[in-house]
Amino acid sequence: MHYHNSPALPAIAGFAGIALLFCASSGRAEGARAAGELLPAEAGDFALKLEPGLAIPLTRPQSQLFDLGGGQTIKALWALSPYFDVGPSATFITMPADGPDPGPAGTAWTFGAGVRLHRAHHLEGNALATASPWLDVDALYVHTGDLNRPGFAAAVGVALPVGEDRSFWVGPFARYLHILQGSPDGFDNHDGKILSLGVSLEWGPGVEREPEGIAVPDAPLPVAKDVVACPDGDGDGVLDSIDRCPEVVGMGDNWGCPSYQKLVVGKDKLELKERLYFAWNQATIEEVSHPVLDEVVLALKDNKNFRVQVEGHTSSEGGEERNQTLSEQRATAVLDYLVAHGVEKERLVSKGFASSVPTDTNDTPAGRDNNRRVEFVVNFIILDGGIK
Repeated sequence: MHYHNSPALPAIAGFAGIALLFCASSGRAEGARAAGELLPAEAGDFALKLEPGLAIPLTRPQSQLFDLGGGQTIKALWALSPYFDVGPSATFITMPADGPDPGPAGTAWTFGAGVRLHRAHHLEGNALATASPWLDVDALYVHTGDLNRPGFAAAVGVALPVGEDRSFWVGPFARYLHILQGSPDGFDNHDGKILSLGVSLEWGPGVEREPEGIAVPDAPLPVAKDVVACPDGDGDGVLDSIDRCPEVVGMGDNWGCPSYQKLVVGKDKLELKERLYFAWNQATIEEVSHPVLDEVVLALKDNKNFRVQVEGHTSSEGGEERNQTLSEQRATAVLDYLVAHGVEKERLVSKGFASSVPTDTNDTPAGRDNNRRVEFVVNFIILDGGIK
């Protein structure tokens, strides 16, 4: 039997018309972007598209064997630009058999990939003004019955945005499927041609707006006349926020503290320039260390906000129990000296650490000597947002 092979003229005419519409409408979208305008799609943005519709056989023998059917196409799309997408597609079509003695329904599965050209989705305006005409082309692998064949598809449509964020688009489409028959033995050698008409549904990332700019006035902004002065309680030119001695006049290059000869007021401790000496294996302070402690007394009297923990440390020589007792006794002896020379006892606390916090190695005589020490850790009492 001879089959007549007619071209799909309506689909071809539709492709040409939609291309002209795309070119005319996309030209209006260009121009300077004002602050707050919608931003275009970025490369890599993902969209999912569904195309349910009617399936119409266009040529014989399919038009003789099958009646009007239905189909579904699903496409995954990744943006390469605001106007161009690529991605895979899959389609299923089924058409019931026609005639007085109908046979099995005709089905076709297609798998492939393609490209889509469309109007940008970030244009300003209402739904009709921002409608996005599109066209796409796919290269396909087609499975029908017992045959596996190549094919291609081309489609046109118009998508309208739904909602302000434009993450959902809907609109009519027409898709032309061409199945290359070849010359298989026992089968008709005419190509299959099917037209699908329906409504496309697309979900995507939506659009974002560029942040609004801040207008710059022509005239200079007024300057507030009320100036909030940073506090400097002792008037030494060093602000209280960085003054380590906020209640006594000091020097700027010494963090607002007086220049003591035998100690430096650190950020969190009084650092002695000379070490304290005790009688061997005892808690008795040697007289040579009295000038150092006298300057500690002076610094504490100058800075009433200081609360000091006197810490005693030993080397690792001797038993740990004995070292703990000795470190506590020496710390207490220093505290008693400070109290005896006019420092309020409630500002002081003593604690012994034995050899648990070394500052040097215990493997050498010099290192062990450095580990035998007394430290003055300063704590500040913070009240009303400042040091008091």
